[in-house]
Amino acid sequence: MTQPTVIRRDPTALSLLRTALELAKTGLPVLPLRAGKVPFGNCRTCAGIPPRCGGRPNMKAPGPCLCPAPCHAWAAATTDPHVLTSPAWARVWCEAVAVAYHPGGAGLTVLDLDDAAAVAWARETLPATRAVPTTRGEHWIYRGAMTSRNAVRPGVDLKSSMSYARYLGPGTGHMVNLPDAVRALAVKKPSLARPAPHAVTAPAGPGVGECPHRTPVYLERGITMAEQRITEARSAVHATVYRTFLAVLSRHGRCGCLTETHINRLFTAAQTKGETVRHCMDAWTNARTMLGL
Repeated sequence: MTQPTVIRRDPTALSLLRTALELAKTGLPVLPLRAGKVPFGNCRTCAGIPPRCGGRPNMKAPGPCLCPAPCHAWAAATTDPHVLTSPAWARVWCEAVAVAYHPGGAGLTVLDLDDAAAVAWARETLPATRAVPTTRGEHWIYRGAMTSRNAVRPGVDLKSSMSYARYLGPGTGHMVNLPDAVRALAVKKPSLARPAPHAVTAPAGPGVGECPHRTPVYLERGITMAEQRITEARSAVHATVYRTFLAVLSRHGRCGCLTETHINRLFTAAQTKGETVRHCMDAWTNARTMLGL
């Protein structure tokens, strides 16, 4: 396939494009990385508010990006040689420093082991698979896609769906199926507030004494309003659940008022709107993290 003239004049760009085309032939969706080994920024249309790309902002969409040039990170990854060699992509290949790929798009998962300690842990714990050396550690590649998640343990990231990994060569070893032990790494364990056995005090601060939220009417009204806010949501249910959890925790999360009964009431309200228990747990954990709880 003919490459644009600007690429034929740039040996580095030509080499990167050839690598990308070879990977695309194997069914691996690829994209260029710029300096810093990160994806190219969104185009002017998608950088606007609201963005108008079918890939949607913040790489939250299942993909692909519909822009003519690389945009929306992993959602730009493609196996189409006509797209890879198009004039719209020619400029970015000339500015690129590496090739990346979307593991989940090819039904793969990359276990990114960032240092020697992480590699040693994997060798002791997980079944061996294809391994690719990195600057400080290794990429272990398994057959099978899953949820991506960073920092699942010290020095270990999971890159699969809605993520990208830098291509560093074919590696060595036989690729095996994704084991349950790796899938389990991505499961977030909920951090739920526990019933307080007795009255507690709020965090130290000026004028703060014994927790005022122990007043039954005050707490009951807050939980009831939160349930109502969730059940009355007509759209953006995910966002409403998260914002409601955030509001409840910002008011009651530091003083020990919340019990599992209160939390179950909020989760039940969310589930009546179609949310899963898993999403409720994630939203609750994310809200606690946002507030530093």
